Amino acid sequence: MNRFRMIAALALIYMVFAILLNSVGTVILQSIYTFGVDKPQASLLELFKDLPIAITSFLVASFLPLLGYRRSMMTALAIVACACVLMPLYPSFHTTELLFTCVGISFALTKVSVYSSIGLLTNDRSEHGRLTNTIEGLFMVGVLIAGFLFSAFVDRDAPANPSWLNVYWVLAAICVLVIVLLATSQLDESAARTKETKSIRGSLMEMVHLFLRPLVYVFLASAFLYVLIEQSFSTWLPTFNNEILKLPNTMSIQLATILAAASAVGRIAAGQVLRRMPWYALLNLCVVGMGLLVMLTLPLAHGVTARANVGWFNAPMAAYLIPLIGLLMAPIYPVINSVALSSLPKPSHAAMTGLIVIFSALGGTLGSRITAIVFSRFDGIHAFYFSLVPMLLILITLFLFKRETDRIGHATASITRLIAK
Repeated sequence: MNRFRMIAALALIYMVFAILLNSVGTVILQSIYTFGVDKPQASLLELFKDLPIAITSFLVASFLPLLGYRRSMMTALAIVACACVLMPLYPSFHTTELLFTCVGISFALTKVSVYSSIGLLTNDRSEHGRLTNTIEGLFMVGVLIAGFLFSAFVDRDAPANPSWLNVYWVLAAICVLVIVLLATSQLDESAARTKETKSIRGSLMEMVHLFLRPLVYVFLASAFLYVLIEQSFSTWLPTFNNEILKLPNTMSIQLATILAAASAVGRIAAGQVLRRMPWYALLNLCVVGMGLLVMLTLPLAHGVTARANVGWFNAPMAAYLIPLIGLLMAPIYPVINSVALSSLPKPSHAAMTGLIVIFSALGGTLGSRITAIVFSRFDGIHAFYFSLVPMLLILITLFLFKRETDRIGHATASITRLIAK
């Protein structure tokens, strides 16, 4: 097994899906202009993306060891490449809905495969945590690339111009290149299979048995709340920049990439910080910091008026400060995922990742929908203030999650001592 080549393939496929998944905010903004849909209808793109993720994860996640993680990722890329080609050929809002449906189905296959492969490529919890944070950090680099890639195809003078759809030719070509890389890589997947998980019935029971562990449902509540917060900001920040901060479409998309850049830095830096700080202390500091940043920066967005020739050097201060929430938000998701997965045996990783994907998708859909409704009925400032509610709740779930991991750690240590005697 060529470890470096496989890790590179995992990172690249994750970056491809980062571009596609997190383009939804940009596509929502452009669909409003190009296809003439309203905000609540445009927000349904989150549903078309996240509901297939949840359904696909539930149906196939625990069966992926039978199909093979590498083959699953190649299949996912092929589906997405075909959907990307349809966008410029048949431009309409319904084609956009089909695209995100395909992206959702494919990402479910990809995420389960990537997270399960991390367990096969690492030997202990520390290694698992570092590789998870690195790959998730590169995911945010993909998000950063997405903003500039899509904005490069948007017509600044005529936002309704469908020229932005040509970006999908580029994305289809990238998918094909990553398929080639995966086809020429090798991964030993034998450790992911047991006698029980070598049958469909056994694989399904593996997922069901996970719900008997208190650690699992406390973790899933934490993941759900995190994604609810993240999607509220990442999906609606371009529209917030455009409507609340009065910035042009192209600049609204580009400035939103600060969130992705901050998130990439936060996730990569977290891998180093965790060498010196317990994960629970770090995540509590992050959540409290997020709340303070929201309360201190959103007042700066009040009363902004449109100005001619606005640019990067004279944009409202809130346009630069609000995306910095990504620096604090970023470490939470990969850290709790790594702690949960490294607490379970490797044959359980596919089923557990399936549950992670399901609850993450539900959190993303709900977060975007709530933000869309509040945004439409009130404004973007109130919509972002609402994020303080799940921030408070996630502090509670993190406390319960820490208690369960400590309990499992003590039980494992006791068993080890008995065996030693």
